[in-house]
Amino acid sequence: MTDITENLKAVSHGIEVRDVSKNFGDFQALEDVNLIVPDGSMTALLGPSGSGKSTLLRTIAGLETPTTGSVLIGGEDQAKKPVRTRNVGFVFQHYAAFKHMTVFDNIAFGLKVRKWKKDKVRARVNELIELVQLTGLGGRYPSQLSGGQRQRMALARALAVEPSVLLLDEPFGALDAKVRKDLRTWLRRLHDEVHVTTIFVTHDQEEAMDIAEQIVVMNEGKIEQTGSATDLYDEPANEFVMGFVGEVNSLGGKLVRPHDTEILPVETPDSVAVTIDRVVRLGFSGRVEMLTANGGQEVWAQLTRSELETLDLEPGSRAYVRPRPDAVTREDTGALDDAFKEESPAIHRPTPAEPGLPV
Repeated sequence: MTDITENLKAVSHGIEVRDVSKNFGDFQALEDVNLIVPDGSMTALLGPSGSGKSTLLRTIAGLETPTTGSVLIGGEDQAKKPVRTRNVGFVFQHYAAFKHMTVFDNIAFGLKVRKWKKDKVRARVNELIELVQLTGLGGRYPSQLSGGQRQRMALARALAVEPSVLLLDEPFGALDAKVRKDLRTWLRRLHDEVHVTTIFVTHDQEEAMDIAEQIVVMNEGKIEQTGSATDLYDEPANEFVMGFVGEVNSLGGKLVRPHDTEILPVETPDSVAVTIDRVVRLGFSGRVEMLTANGGQEVWAQLTRSELETLDLEPGSRAYVRPRPDAVTREDTGALDDAFKEESPAIHRPTPAEPGLPV
């Protein structure tokens, strides 16, 4: 395992996207996107459907040609490079494994295309099988693997050709919640070993915040904010970021996090009247679900155990809520109401089985 890990580290490069726009007819999927992905980092593209995150990933890969702008990998402009020479590894949500090939042969496929010698192919594949925790399963066929095992095989196949960057498009989207959680933990550990510059697309906030060092929040073809999970949660750049990264309440024209929502037994000039709907005690903390008196809007607050005991809240009782004095808030303009209902345009997307994709 040591040899392959060192080889992957040696060929890793960073990515730079410069002023990239992408049009599909009259539809603008990307608009003046600029992004730097540090060498050896794990970056998540996060956003709702239609935000442009998959289009950006495919443009970096060379599967889409930017209308304007450029993509640099390792400092080299990729515009005139064929997709097969960009040295990019791919993993898709529905990975098109060769059903008639064993796990070993699926992983070895790209190496054989590149005419590696048999002994080197065998050594590389065996190292990768160990690296992705599929030891003893090399002789099985994809149909004999679980969903999580098939995705680990897909990652091994992508890593086999020593990519300079690894691109993952909703890699765990087709898996159930438990397997997703296990795999994202495994992926984080794998990345810590191989340090290939990695970008993955997801609409799952928890997934992005759990494993990515850098998160890029996208909306309507633009980057709204780039930063760590802490940056995005504690210092959101705007209303969209605050509403998309973490839960929020709308109180008196302001967006406020549940843990920054204060419950009062008496009315104040800046408070909103609510009716207690449900109190959930979670040991050291609690969740209070409420309905506003004016309009029945759902809001909730995260409180400590001592706060819950002091307030002594009961379902059906009246209370008042407001942002805590030191709370991070953003003006609620109503822009979030339809922000996450965007539909992706009817654009042809080549599948991994189509010609022209690297292996």
